[in-house]
Amino acid sequence: MNQVGQAKQLFALVDVNNFYVSCERVFAPKLEDAPMVVLSNNDGCAVARSAEVKALGVKMGTPWFQMQDLAKQHGIQAYSSNYTLYGDMSARVVEVLKKFTPNLEVYSIDESFLRIETVLKQYADPTSLGQTIKQDIKDTTGLPVCVGIGASKTLAKLANHLAKKHPQFAGVCDSSAIPKAELYQWMTETPVAEVWGIGRQLNKKLKAQQVNSVFDLLQISPQSMRQQFGVVVERICYELRGVSCLELEEVAPAKQQIVSSRSFGKPVSAMEQLAESIATHVARGAEKLRSQKSVTGALTIFIQTNPHKPFEPQHHQSVTMPLTDPSDNTLTLTGAALKGLQQIYQSGFKYKKAGVMFNLLADKPTVQQSLFDDVEVKGKSAHLMKAMDSINNRFGNGVIRTAVSGTKETKRDWKMRSSNKSPNYTTQWDELPVVR
Repeated sequence: MNQVGQAKQLFALVDVNNFYVSCERVFAPKLEDAPMVVLSNNDGCAVARSAEVKALGVKMGTPWFQMQDLAKQHGIQAYSSNYTLYGDMSARVVEVLKKFTPNLEVYSIDESFLRIETVLKQYADPTSLGQTIKQDIKDTTGLPVCVGIGASKTLAKLANHLAKKHPQFAGVCDSSAIPKAELYQWMTETPVAEVWGIGRQLNKKLKAQQVNSVFDLLQISPQSMRQQFGVVVERICYELRGVSCLELEEVAPAKQQIVSSRSFGKPVSAMEQLAESIATHVARGAEKLRSQKSVTGALTIFIQTNPHKPFEPQHHQSVTMPLTDPSDNTLTLTGAALKGLQQIYQSGFKYKKAGVMFNLLADKPTVQQSLFDDVEVKGKSAHLMKAMDSINNRFGNGVIRTAVSGTKETKRDWKMRSSNKSPNYTTQWDELPVVR
């Protein structure tokens, strides 16, 4: 609850429009008005669509092979996912937002919540602040954003939706400034499925009770919603009323499980190639462990053939390898993973996917140490991992890696297919954009 004299809470949600598509357009202006999609791993289906493609009726997740005729007819450009570029551009947006307020929650790669009530003094109103944020991000990164503002995170999310869908808001919507009758009209015109936290199954249940719009949900007693659907929906109802129930998570909680896996670009049968893939996934997972200051007490290795080809021989297998001492050391984890792979691998199968799951995660600073630990060896191990992470962060992912994960000269048939990936414009010296 707010104390007497404190400013009433006000949240802003800053969301990059069509994030993956917008990142590609920043460095290729020729794509600005072109219909384009960004494809999922192995160039499978559309995970991002430009406004032009959405207007053609292409749904999220549409397989690329099903779009071939439409692509030829309308000149749709298809790009492979470039997660390195998107991650770096996301970090740049966050750095801009930090200039406006220290109270910030990075909700996803393209969305951040801000508490703004304490920084409004130098602006005419919240909308003016939103427009300043919007322009600053555009000037600094080239990315277009919309800003939604509200007395709760749910209202800020709803306002962001209105800002995206309705040009009269000019990309910034402050729900707290809209007259109540007008806000209720917007809520009446907005499907309840657009409310943050209302998933597909819950949407079906609400529609069965004639709750079709946001306004319909607003009118229902939060207590009755709790009785039927639990405390989460009750909180949503209160949030829609402007009662803030969800605080900012300014420090992201450590993940309780880390999974690293990818489907292969083409089927793999050889043990050596599977080992390269597993070792690469272990390295990625270990970096995430160290970044959140965690260790793992066990890891699960899994391999599988293509379930979508039932007429081919199938083999889906996994094994969990417990560790004597919880660890974040890439070398230790790789050794355990390869032993597990040897136990489950069978020749003669065409494997489509492999991966590693880290289980039993614990906070490294507080994990129980063994009486027989060699402190000097552990210290050297920690310094080695720190040096490796530092080099990879500076010169590119995988510059320093275990030998079993392969070299640049290794033919990696297991790598995912990305036939039209843009350069890593912002993270690789030899891929910097060139102005001619």
